[in-house]
Amino acid sequence: MADTLAAPHLDLASWLAERRRSHVFEVERISLPDLAGWSFDASTGNLVHDSGRFFAVEGVHVSSDYGPVPEWWQPIIRQPEFGILGILVKRVRGVIHCLLQAKPEPGNVNVLQLSPTVQATRSNYTRVHRGDGTRYLDYFVPPYRGRVLIDVLQSEQGVWFYRKRNRNMIVEVHEDVEAQEDFLWLPLEEIWHLLKVDNLVNMDARSVLSCLPLALPDWLGENEGACDDVRRTVRDSFAGAGPPRLSTERLLNWFTEVKAGYRTSVRRVPLAKVKNWHRTEYEISHEDGKFFSVLAVSVRASGREVSHWTQPLIAPRGEGVAAFVAKRIDGVLHVLAQARVEPGFVDVMELAPTVLCNPDNYHDLPRSDWPPFLAYVLAAGPERIRYSALLSEEGGRFYCAQTRYLLVEAGADEEIDVRPNYQWMTLRQLTDLLRHSHYLNVQARSLLACVSSVLV
Repeated sequence: MADTLAAPHLDLASWLAERRRSHVFEVERISLPDLAGWSFDASTGNLVHDSGRFFAVEGVHVSSDYGPVPEWWQPIIRQPEFGILGILVKRVRGVIHCLLQAKPEPGNVNVLQLSPTVQATRSNYTRVHRGDGTRYLDYFVPPYRGRVLIDVLQSEQGVWFYRKRNRNMIVEVHEDVEAQEDFLWLPLEEIWHLLKVDNLVNMDARSVLSCLPLALPDWLGENEGACDDVRRTVRDSFAGAGPPRLSTERLLNWFTEVKAGYRTSVRRVPLAKVKNWHRTEYEISHEDGKFFSVLAVSVRASGREVSHWTQPLIAPRGEGVAAFVAKRIDGVLHVLAQARVEPGFVDVMELAPTVLCNPDNYHDLPRSDWPPFLAYVLAAGPERIRYSALLSEEGGRFYCAQTRYLLVEAGADEEIDVRPNYQWMTLRQLTDLLRHSHYLNVQARSLLACVSSVLV
């Protein structure tokens, strides 16, 4: 079960409750024709903004020899500009603190969640909407008002975004930086606790937090008291203690071999030409009622750059599952990563959790057609679950999108049938790949941050 904001979090719980009361944030579903400033292009059927900025909903046609479905069509969000996801960090009496924001988003199940210091698309922070400026932005753009520790482009959901990337940034400051309204400096250990709470730390914050071991190599020292068996094995895996099953050089060789072994074609097509999807007054959805739909909302908000807007959102059908299966190999904790094709990836394939899917899409199929390890993860007893929380995906583009994030440990002597596009890796090896773009997908980064919470 996920933690709740109990004893050590009472002050934070009160602060969050006060922030929720202080915000007017009303989200109402509306019909697609009622989208103001948006329209379906007469020639393509694409759903576009009148400014030509922000994002558009288009279509893709995919053919691939990866997975059981060789060909499909689908809507997808195209947002070619880079956004900034940035967290300010500082040390207070030797303890690492992060500046997080209580940010409401139209797609969040509970409206307000903890987000990075800066979470903004280029259209937003260049004020295309003619709204207020983005607070703390000057720390994350030249000439920078702090020391840039991490600055790397990372992907977002390749099943819903076409080649979407954001700058994941960590900037360290030494001077006092005031926490403005809706912002709070939190110690790192407290954030680890909060990662165990359902729907509290948002997707963008989790993505940036996954980079902390690179930005702050001494981060493990935040919790010297972690000494039980599970914590020790997680800590040692992050620290690179003990030999990995494969060297990093061999892992990179394996990943390149797997990528080169599949043929995948992704072609942008007009939304009006997407097969098996239908548009009604209120949504664009698949004829089988599976996967996701595109719907519209109207938002009235205080404390945002603009106070009223309408926009499309992607709404998945049911809750997702993102799980790492873990195992101690020669005494070192490894997790099983899959090399996964998604149509929106820039480089076709990235590393993902062992299981990444929406089980509702498979319940009417025989188990032989389920994704590998899905049945294994769903059947795991509490004695094998090292982490579990229901967390939201990005609330600015997705409507009530929730994923159950899990770390499930197999017995050391348990036989795991590993397929060619799966490989055992230590937590240190996964973290080291975050120095570069196009290696870990957003769910793997989220889960890597969540696994850190096992240390407390």
